[in-house]
Amino acid sequence: MDTQKTILAVALSVIVLLLFQAWMERESPHPATGTVATTQSTGSTAAGTPIAAPPPATVAQTPTPAGLSLGGPSIPFQTRVFTGRIALHGGSIDALGLRDYPVSVDNPAPYPLLDTQPQRLTVQQSGFVASNGEVLEPQYTAPPHNGPFGREPITLSGGVGPLKVEKTLIFQPDSYVVEERIQVTNTGTTPWSGSYFDQILRNGREESHWFMSIFTGAVLQHDGSFSKESFSDLRSHPVVRQGPGWAGMMDHYFLTAVLPAKGSPSQVYARPVGENYAAGVTVALPTLAPGQSTTIQQEFFFGPKLQQTLAGLGQGLEQTVDYGWFAVIAEPMHSLLNWFHGLTGNWGLAIVLLVVVVKALFFYPSAISYRSMANMRKLQPKLDQIRKDCGDDRQKMGPAMMELYRSEKVNPMAGCLPIFIQMPVFISLYWVLVESVSLRQAPFILWIHDLAAPDPYYILPLLMGVSMFIQQRLNPAPSDPMQKRLMSALPVVFAVFFSFFPAGLVLYWLVNNLISIGQQYFITRRILAST
Repeated sequence: MDTQKTILAVALSVIVLLLFQAWMERESPHPATGTVATTQSTGSTAAGTPIAAPPPATVAQTPTPAGLSLGGPSIPFQTRVFTGRIALHGGSIDALGLRDYPVSVDNPAPYPLLDTQPQRLTVQQSGFVASNGEVLEPQYTAPPHNGPFGREPITLSGGVGPLKVEKTLIFQPDSYVVEERIQVTNTGTTPWSGSYFDQILRNGREESHWFMSIFTGAVLQHDGSFSKESFSDLRSHPVVRQGPGWAGMMDHYFLTAVLPAKGSPSQVYARPVGENYAAGVTVALPTLAPGQSTTIQQEFFFGPKLQQTLAGLGQGLEQTVDYGWFAVIAEPMHSLLNWFHGLTGNWGLAIVLLVVVVKALFFYPSAISYRSMANMRKLQPKLDQIRKDCGDDRQKMGPAMMELYRSEKVNPMAGCLPIFIQMPVFISLYWVLVESVSLRQAPFILWIHDLAAPDPYYILPLLMGVSMFIQQRLNPAPSDPMQKRLMSALPVVFAVFFSFFPAGLVLYWLVNNLISIGQQYFITRRILAST
């Protein structure tokens, strides 16, 4: 068995596996089990964008109502983490920026998580649906302005039809959770029945991270079961699920979600709305006699997908951080990376320390691999002689090589097995670095200002290519001319390929290569010196 061929196959397999996993995340269909298709009836917003309300909280026989609006008068608010705007028509949050997460390294403006601009349309919407399917959007008046909105609870008063509504939004200073309280009173002369809904409306834009496919779409949890619904799937299979849960929209780094009170009679849904998509929660209300009131309490999450923060909410939101097939390995690696960051204050140094730990864990398997390669290099003259003596006679060459391996007590496969063992670790770290919002716009040193973006000057990919070339010089040279050319081209191929990858991932690979070169050099020198 030619070790060089195996190494080449493994290296290419890693790339193919990563690309295949990204493709599967994007293209694999989700089962439609337990979903209910809904008939859509849409209206138009002030901007001409068709938007529809959700189905009622019970699967009613009335058609899906239509007609939610955007725009109009609004009031601004600001907290330590948010800056945004609440529309007085509907009382919905139609603009929200994350102050701790700038748009880009060159643009310090808060990242617009909610926005009414057509190209970035993502808004939170709410309202009532009567039992006959009529959509009711309350019209509110602005509260007295005693200071910046957001430092104290914001209470909007208004009404629609027979309903008098008081809506209170409570912002905690450093929290991405917003509490919502709705008190609704029937001021009419006849009983009223219906439901209340909160939803996230988003356009169909999808995100990619250079060569990596990033899931963008609806996320639902129903009866403890988490699912992701891509926009293409929602076109053919809208989802309506009866029972407790939450719903929202997710992109690469950020999450917007509606979190109803536990035990409330609700349903979660995700479906297309004209050219856009909605994911939300509908809560059934008790029948209100004239003069009777009821109160609804829910929460929103608007913020980054920080796993520890999401896990602390206790509702399974941490499942939106997807580490792929090897999550059981990736999660402790992510915790260790965070711990190193706490020690160093620099995510680049945290990655370097993580590499050191991983290499220490695989020190002995790697040593086995390098000893095997060194022994193969020592046998190279004898192997070349066998190839020369046997010529094109493969049936004679194979047994002769095996006999040489047995007599010299060399196992050529020993150089490959540790590589396969380490593949899950590398793939896990790949997804940790890709999914970690902490690395977004995180600087390292000198020219690296964003570890989640490619190296702007391609220095790290170039150094990685050089390190791969040095590693090849330590390995036994292939005898096949075609294979030799392929191996020689591999560092260039990897350098070009990784120039589009996040600098944090290239940094990991580069440091891994440098440590491997040191370990392999000393092992090879010691074995060759013993001949």
